[in-house]
Amino acid sequence: METNFNVLSTHIQGSFPSSSPQVFPLMKHSSAISAVLTDDNSTSSLEEDVETENIGLLNLDPSLEPYLDHFRYRMKRYAEQKKLIEQHEGALEEFSLGYLKFGFNREEGCIVYREWAPAAEEAEVIGDFNGWNGSNHMMEKDQFGVWSIRIPDVDGNPAIPHNSRVKFRFKHGNAAWVDRIPAWIKYATVDTTRFAAPYDGVYWDPPPSERYHFKYPRPPKPKAPRIYEAHVGMSSSEPRVNSYREFADDVLPRIKANNYNTVQLMAIMEHSYYGSFGYHVTNFFAVSSRSGNPEDLKYLIDKAHSLGLQVLVDVVHSHASNNITDGLNGFDVGQSSQESYFHAGERGYHKLWDSRLFNYANWEVLRFLLSNLRWWLDEYNFDGFRFDGITSMLYVHHGINMGFTGKYHEYFSEATDVDAVVYLMLANNLIHKIFPDATVIAEDVSGMPGLGRPVSEGGIGFDYRLAMAIPDKWIDYLKNKNDEDFSMKEVTRSLTNRRYTEKCIAYAESHDQSIVGDKTIAFLLMDKEMYSGMSCLTDASPVVDRGIALHKMIHFFTMALGGEGYLNFMGNEFGHPEWIDFPREGNNWSYDKCRRQWNLADSEHLRYKFMSAFDRAMNSLDEKFSFLASGKQIVSSTDEDNKVVVFERGDLVFVFNFHPENTYEGYKVGCDLPGKYRVALDSDAWDFGGHGRVGHDVDHFTSPEGIPGVPETNFNGRPNSFKVLSPARTCVAYYRVEESIAETEDDQTAISSELPTANIEESDDILKDSPSVNITDAGQIDLVSIEESNEELKDSTSVNISDVVQTDRDDSYANVWDDDQSDD
Repeated sequence: METNFNVLSTHIQGSFPSSSPQVFPLMKHSSAISAVLTDDNSTSSLEEDVETENIGLLNLDPSLEPYLDHFRYRMKRYAEQKKLIEQHEGALEEFSLGYLKFGFNREEGCIVYREWAPAAEEAEVIGDFNGWNGSNHMMEKDQFGVWSIRIPDVDGNPAIPHNSRVKFRFKHGNAAWVDRIPAWIKYATVDTTRFAAPYDGVYWDPPPSERYHFKYPRPPKPKAPRIYEAHVGMSSSEPRVNSYREFADDVLPRIKANNYNTVQLMAIMEHSYYGSFGYHVTNFFAVSSRSGNPEDLKYLIDKAHSLGLQVLVDVVHSHASNNITDGLNGFDVGQSSQESYFHAGERGYHKLWDSRLFNYANWEVLRFLLSNLRWWLDEYNFDGFRFDGITSMLYVHHGINMGFTGKYHEYFSEATDVDAVVYLMLANNLIHKIFPDATVIAEDVSGMPGLGRPVSEGGIGFDYRLAMAIPDKWIDYLKNKNDEDFSMKEVTRSLTNRRYTEKCIAYAESHDQSIVGDKTIAFLLMDKEMYSGMSCLTDASPVVDRGIALHKMIHFFTMALGGEGYLNFMGNEFGHPEWIDFPREGNNWSYDKCRRQWNLADSEHLRYKFMSAFDRAMNSLDEKFSFLASGKQIVSSTDEDNKVVVFERGDLVFVFNFHPENTYEGYKVGCDLPGKYRVALDSDAWDFGGHGRVGHDVDHFTSPEGIPGVPETNFNGRPNSFKVLSPARTCVAYYRVEESIAETEDDQTAISSELPTANIEESDDILKDSPSVNITDAGQIDLVSIEESNEELKDSTSVNISDVVQTDRDDSYANVWDDDQSDD
């Protein structure tokens, strides 16, 4: 089988078909355990719901047409793999129930233990239950390389007691015996009194009285996710590891109070090295024992559901820990790729992450990873996933030393790892089949087209991708530019640069910007004055005043314009002053910086409360107006001279004034619908640490602009306009007042008591000292037609994201290898 591609030059084994593919014979079986199966060269019909000839993705983006052969090939590979699974396992849903067969499971009158280790010559199970002597518990190997043993109950009780330690012992080619934690273990613990002690697998099967039973249903899927990214272990205000139950009782209510609707939990899968931030996974089916046991995690998730919060889990299927003693890597004792979870040689090792790389074409690897996804959904009631580091999966070069520019040949060539692409397609198909309301997010630096489109169209099937270029842009600006040099066009372009119909999660900063060696936005803005200048008992210094103002603006600008969802990392909502530094040799294994100082946000006399209050108000605004979920996004003005950006998102009109000094009276802004507009959210309000310069009880009446239906005669392409006061370093959102509501309500804000009021008279003295420019008709730029080319769109001051197909990306790094560069 051979396929020609327009842009292919060299063949990389395992990515595209060669003329002599390696073929493994099909084997008949009656159990859910199969051999390593690949293409049988059969001509059986492919699944009916997958179109392999006419790729729907190309209808959305005709510029992908030169890569039609690539899409057809990977769709055919996906359909063939799915068909094979259906032929030999019953269905993808049954295939993903591998955790009911592998590892330790209760069957009638016994415990059955199964482990895939085809290269092992002998095997036995050992543990507390047999004094770590497996001579009486030797295992048998079947034709597929699966070892198994049935351990009968003793006096009506399981032979292996609940919460007792177990391991898999096997002999490999050099006649040496090794002890490993079972690959499918559901819990693993370590002796915390011994430094660098090895982990032990734990047989976890609590009696009904000790098992947690879920009480609350999953909440409905939100229109748009407002995600609170959190690390349970470092969520305590004390320098120690926090527990699942403490997080549930102490932190979840905070998240709910700040009007987030989704929690994204990091570091849940067991990882022996705490400092890896959870990204060097050792035990994929086990919860991190540092914070509690499986029942404790269930309590957390159930508590979140009771508060109406969805819970996503960070899943790391891009690589595995290199740890031989504690992790999956311990099963690789020189096997070929078909006998191991990982590729052999260089292809099986990530040189920057010092970790192992999965062989996604391997039948048992597919079973392991797909079952892992289902395990977290079925056993723990998670509501979805954030897939970590998938750039490493999508390409055989793993994104190392690659600067992605957005040119399509960078995504569709022999550098594409189609084995991994097919796995991700299967994974998304499975997740949405067993739980249609799941939220699945991809962390991809490269910006691969189609990542966020359905599998049936030729896409990879994710619901959202992380907009990873946005935090890089903000950090670049804060580190390297003066306020006067901020480019409104460039920042706006970075926020709107996403693919048509592929949803993004926007964020100004995540955990990446919070770790040791980097700085959060608040720290970049205020630095040492965060320790000395945050008291409300004295006037704010110019540094603190600027810092709090820009902190609010940057986060709100990112939220309002950057995507169809929003993410914030734990503590950044109130400008947490210290980075995260996990216990390590370099800091004498200290937990001092591995915590969150919630008291700062709770203290009435500290200015941290202002940033926290504004964060809460931002989320409340979306809760009321659902602007994140709206497809209407129109930037009508990027005023470089005056540092003002005006745009519409949903039913709201946003005005951002980044000028460090100028306040504009009567600033003219365009809008769609005529009527009366009022303030919905004002960053300059007193309750947000502002100066109260904008009147919240002022009615802004529109005036018609130009000839109806003729955009080029309108004001900035908008048929109506109204005038506002725009103080320096402020952002204000306006809502259109429905006349029927206006007659019956006298609200000063769109989100009632969430937002403060301000009397314009109170700020007269401030306004006297502020430079004021009336630019009612000055400094505006004509709307550029959406039909113009991508090159012209780059410089457009008005872009409707729903009409943009593809623009060049800003996600390229000098050295690209995903967001966990520092973590791993």
